[in-house]
Amino acid sequence: MIRSLAPSLRRARFQDRRVPAPLMLLVGMFTLHTGSALAVLAFDHGSPATVTWLRLTWAALLLLAFSGRSLWRAVREASWRERGSVVILGTASAGMMVFYSEATARIELGTATAIEFIGTLVVAVAAMRRRRELVWIAAAVVGVLCLTRPWQGGLDLVGVGFALAGAACVVFYIVLTQRVGAGFGAVHGLALAMGVGSIVLAPLGAPGLIAAPSLDLVLFTLLIALLFPMVPFLLEMVALQRMGRTAYSTFSSLEPGVALLMGTVLIGQAPAAVQVAGMALVVVAGIGAARGDRGRRPAAPGRGGPPRGSGGGVRSADPGRSGSAREAVAREA
Repeated sequence: MIRSLAPSLRRARFQDRRVPAPLMLLVGMFTLHTGSALAVLAFDHGSPATVTWLRLTWAALLLLAFSGRSLWRAVREASWRERGSVVILGTASAGMMVFYSEATARIELGTATAIEFIGTLVVAVAAMRRRRELVWIAAAVVGVLCLTRPWQGGLDLVGVGFALAGAACVVFYIVLTQRVGAGFGAVHGLALAMGVGSIVLAPLGAPGLIAAPSLDLVLFTLLIALLFPMVPFLLEMVALQRMGRTAYSTFSSLEPGVALLMGTVLIGQAPAAVQVAGMALVVVAGIGAARGDRGRRPAAPGRGGPPRGSGGGVRSADPGRSGSAREAVAREA
């Protein structure tokens, strides 16, 4: 059954171009934050580290099974630099997920997402290298202050700290996702990154499950793993190969608002009016930063090089990669 699913997944991934990349991003966002909301419920039965490790492990096992033998061929033919990028991406992904889980166990889902989104804004503004674009980071910070409402007291500084640590991991995730997606392809890159992430988090997550085994938790995290990280990360990695950077950043700016909505609908985290205003500021800041970049460069290079008409685009992890490696990617598709 797994063998029959793998070719279908790869064909659907690259051959069917009728699904617009922006729609992939939006579906991925709603799926991701549905999984995030369900994960908050799972924290009653396991620690955030244990729940996150189980989700990563399930995602890694499923993706490794779907990838089949072509994954190991791609690993053998990859350069050491590309393999190193996978290790860093997996570590950053694990950090991003566990810090986010620890944050959402303490503060509201939308607030944690908005704080983590500052990492995305920093990458966008740094790429433009224009001081006036710093206004968008300032707007996002004001929005986060409205979301956390420190003037009311009772602010969970530990939760905010975890969210900020997640924002730092986001910076590495964005840069490395582009390189790994271009070098290995979406499914292969994601399978390897999730595998690394599972190994990195094992010392933190496995002891909790060993101390208090729970079949219900294991099965529930399988469902959550499909919702987050497997499906949204895969959709995002594919979309990164097919969208311009400005369009990608604009659509990604909606994510904090989606998190606020799903937190309200699924787990009853109803925001106050000032928090809604703060979230609007964060979203507007993201859109403003995205529209401030008028370049035509792609969000990530296409496989084997930038798309035609892109003006060069973002460099891949290894510009000198051989033609045989590109042929291996073609065989994979």
